[in-house]
Amino acid sequence: MGIWRYYARVVADERIYLSPPDMSEAERTHLLEAFDSNWIAPVGPDLNAFEDTLGQLTGRDQVAALSSGTAGLHLALLLAGVTLGDEVLVSTFTFVATANAVLQCGATPVFVDSSATDWNIDPDLVAQELVKRSKSGRLPAAVVAVDLYGQCADYDRLEPICAEYEVPLIADSAESLGASRAGRPAGSRGLLATLSFNGNKIITTGGGGALVADDAALIDRARYLATQARQPAAHYEHNESGFNYRLSNVLAAIGRGQLERLPAMMQRRAEICRRYEDALGEIPGIVFMPVPEDSQPNRWLTVATVDPSQTGTDREAIRLTLEAQNIEARPAWKPMHQQPLFADAESVGAVVSDAIFELGICLPTGSALTDAQVDRVIDIVLGQLAT
Repeated sequence: MGIWRYYARVVADERIYLSPPDMSEAERTHLLEAFDSNWIAPVGPDLNAFEDTLGQLTGRDQVAALSSGTAGLHLALLLAGVTLGDEVLVSTFTFVATANAVLQCGATPVFVDSSATDWNIDPDLVAQELVKRSKSGRLPAAVVAVDLYGQCADYDRLEPICAEYEVPLIADSAESLGASRAGRPAGSRGLLATLSFNGNKIITTGGGGALVADDAALIDRARYLATQARQPAAHYEHNESGFNYRLSNVLAAIGRGQLERLPAMMQRRAEICRRYEDALGEIPGIVFMPVPEDSQPNRWLTVATVDPSQTGTDREAIRLTLEAQNIEARPAWKPMHQQPLFADAESVGAVVSDAIFELGICLPTGSALTDAQVDRVIDIVLGQLAT
C-alpha cells in the first residue's frame, strides 16, 4: 500500500467526536505561566481574572468559579433556600445533573415539559403549575430552567411568573455560555445562574463550572460553602458543613485562554450548524432545533429530529451508521421523567420532550472539526436517508 493511500485511510478512519475540547497556543501559554509561577492551588491570579471575564460575559457583578456545573447547581439551590422535603420545578428535558442537584438538597424534583418553540421549559406550564400550587398551598421552593443545547430559555416570561409567586428562579446555563436572548447574555437571568466547563462544553477547563449572581452576599456565601465552610481562624474553625467545590487556579488559567477564543469557537460552530442545515434542512422529515427571533444560541450542538414516516429511516439507524464509521452522534436528552431514577416523580406535560427524545439526534459540532470531517458526516447521513 502506498504511503498516501495509507495516510488517506488513517484520516478517513479517524474518530470524529461530538464536541471534543478545542485547545490552542493561548491555553498552553496561560497554563505554563500559572505552572511556572507555582500558582497551582485553588486561589490565585488566574482564578480571579477568569471570574472577572465571566462576569463581563454574563453581565453579572459576582462570580464564583467552581469544580463543576453540578456544584454550582447544588450551591444555587441551597442559597435559594431549598431544603429537605421541598419540591422544585425543573426542566425535564435536560442532563441528569440538573435533577441530581435537587436530590442533593434532600428535595424532590417536579418535571416540566418543553415548549415546541424553543425546546426549553414551557413558561405556560410553569405558570399553570404555580397557580395550581398556590391555591393548594404547595408552592415549590424554586424553579430551575435549563438553557438547552446553547439556547437560552424564555426568561422574559419566566422571571415575572416566578416573581409573582415569590419563587426563586435559577438558570442552568451550563450549555449556553456566549449565547443571548432578548438582548441579555446567558447567565444574566434569575436569582442565580450556573455555568459548566466540562470537557464537552463550548469552552472547557477540563472540568469546572461557575455560579453567578448580582448579590454579593450570595456569592460570598457560595465561596464560603465551597471551601469547606472554613471560619477565619488559623486553626481551621468550622461551624457548619461545607464542600470542596472551588476551581483550581491552574484550571482557571486554561479557561482564560478558552474565553479569549470563545467568539471564534462560537462562529465555527455556527458555520458547522449552517452546513448541516443547508445539506439536510430541506429534506422532508428533518427538522432542526427551532430558534426564536430574539434568540442567538451559541450552537453548542446541532440537533435535529428525524421523522421516520417521512424519511424512511430513524435517528437510531442514522446514529448507528455514523458509529460504524467511527463518528460519534447521540440521541437527544432522555427526559428526566422517563429516567428509572425518577420513576415515581411528578411531571407536568410530556408530549414535546418525549417526541424530541424519540426523534432527536445530536450531530458532531466541535469547533475544531474540519470542513472535510463535516462533509463526511453529511455524506453518511445522506446515504442513510437514501437507503
